[in-house]
Amino acid sequence: MAKRILVVEDNDLNRKLFCDVLKAGGFAVEPLADGRDVLVRAREFVPNLIIMDIQLPNISGLELIEALKGDPGLRLIPVLAVTAYAGKGDEERIREAGAEGYLAKPVSIGPFMMAVKALV
Repeated sequence: MAKRILVVEDNDLNRKLFCDVLKAGGFAVEPLADGRDVLVRAREFVPNLIIMDIQLPNISGLELIEALKGDPGLRLIPVLAVTAYAGKGDEERIREAGAEGYLAKPVSIGPFMMAVKALV
């Protein structure tokens, strides 16, 4: 059975790119543009990995990672943060929130797939 990945990304082009690449890699993918739906969709879809944009409208990806890690039913799902935040201390702050992986945008396909495979 294909590993399941929830892709949380508000940018339509990035979301489509991530989903297309993951589907081509044999993964079952659930795209999500609105971070406010993450906890509900994660419970329904039961992903093996969540790819999380950090800069989302309405709610921060950091808040969502903390909420996921604080939920007994979701805390074991690894999170790969993919973000344009690539300044000093950003990766550390994102990992402290609970993300197991971190990639700075723009993302190259090779490193992206390596990070995904390392976490599923």
